Formats: sequence, C-alpha cells, structure tokens
Amino acid sequence: MATLADFKSNDEIAWCPGCGNFGILNAVKKALVSLGCEPREILLVSGIGQAAKLPHYLAGNCFNGLHGRALPVAAAAKIANRSLTVVVTTGDGDCYGEGGNHFLHNIRRNVDMTVIVHDNQIYGLTKGQASPTTDRGHKTKVQTAGVILDPFHPLEVAIALGAGFVARGYSKEMEHLAGLIIAGISHRGFSLIDVLQPCVSFNKVNTYEWYNKRVYKLDEEKDYDRTDKATALKKACEWGERIPLGVLYQAESQSYEQRSGLDRRPPLVDEPIDDIDISALFKDFT
Repeated sequence: MATLADFKSNDEIAWCPGCGNFGILNAVKKALVSLGCEPREILLVSGIGQAAKLPHYLAGNCFNGLHGRALPVAAAAKIANRSLTVVVTTGDGDCYGEGGNHFLHNIRRNVDMTVIVHDNQIYGLTKGQASPTTDRGHKTKVQTAGVILDPFHPLEVAIALGAGFVARGYSKEMEHLAGLIIAGISHRGFSLIDVLQPCVSFNKVNTYEWYNKRVYKLDEEKDYDRTDKATALKKACEWGERIPLGVLYQAESQSYEQRSGLDRRPPLVDEPIDDIDISALFKDFT
C-alpha cells in the first residue's frame, strides 16, 4: 500500500512561502493515501497557472495542458481508461475564466473525475490582476479603481447545472480538505471542490486572517441536508460575513460512462489496434 513518501516528488517547489497551495498539495497526498491509490493508478491533469504546478510536486501520471483546457483532457483520459483515478488541479482563472465553457459542459457530461480549483480570487502567475472570482471593488495593479464586475459564483452555477458533488474547502483546514477530496473521488461522476486558497503575494484582501474570521463547517449544522438542491443553492449564496465549508450538494446520477454504455464495454485503452486499417482514409487526401 502506498504511503505519503511514495507520492513525494523531487521537483523544487516554486510557490511563495506561505502560499495556500501547500495545504492543497498535502491534502491531495493524504487523500490519495487514505483511498489506497498507487501513484501509477492516478492521473493529475492541469492547465496553466500556479495551481497547475501541483502535479509536478506529486509522484504520479501527469498531463499539463493549455490554459483553460484541463477538463477536456481529463474527460478523454477517463473515458479511454476507466481504471485511472482522474484528478484535475486548476485555478479560478484557468477553470472559470479561460476554461469556463469546458467547466459548464463537463458538468453536463458528468464524466467521473474530481476537479480541485485553487481559488485565490486573483491571477497569481501573471502577478495580480482580477480573476473571475475577484470581489467587486477589489483594487489591483490593473483594476486600479476597483473591479466593476460582479464575481462569478462557481458553486451556484455547478449546483444549478446539476453537478452531483459540489463542495468548498479551505487550504488551511488540511484535514477537512483531505476528507472532501476523498468524498469527491469516491463520488461517481463530476465532482467540484472549490478551495479557498490565500495568495500571500498578490491578494492582500482575502488573507488567512480574513477567511479565519468567516469560514465555518457545514458539519456543525446538524440539520443541513446536502441532498436538497434549493437548500444547497441558498447556502452557496453565502459570502462575506459567513462562508460555509464542506459538501454543499450531493446527488447520485448516471455518469457519462453509464449513459453512453462505455461501462459495459472493455476500456478503450484495451481495444486491439493491430488490425485497424486506415489506408482507405488517406485516399481522401491524395
């Protein structure tokens, strides 16, 4: 059985000291070990950004794609090889900005993968301009008078579109976050875990201190029903003085693999290719 040491990478970590990404990295490792995953059994997919560096710092299969294009790669990999545990590590800009269209339609497809969004409400790699989740009025080097747009609300959107697993974590609460990742991977279908991740270099508003005063765990609310969509939507709207952490919504539905019938066939990666003749296709180009 794999241990934390088996997931250790020799790559030098390029994140700033104190970055919230460290907590997410440790939570991912802990979750994979708790699930009994071996490094060869996982695929980490990312796009571009600080969050996209995480697969380099964890031993396992890795695919770095284009900015905003992690989700189609992850979906294709899972469809081709169902034995893989597919985890996407992406940022709020990468997933909700450049990759917004893929975010919407992969929720609809409900491919069995877990999407962990490092949500620091800023573009950290490109030095601090507003991201889709930056609060209105937040001043940056680019938006010097303050952001004039209302922020994108990923949890509300995911719940409204019917995502089967929607959760929010906080990078400082590593044990709690690891539990959310375990639950997300165990859920069959598209799982979204939006993680509040302070950027210590470029976001001086949404700091550890700011979050510490506001976050609370849904586990502490004994009567909260995560299967009630209307209740989940209302809870997803909470922001400002109180910010909920935990599984906001969970519902079982058929995954893409089940709907398409692929789960009743051998994985595409095991299909024989020796007897495939594509020579006829080339005639169209001659």
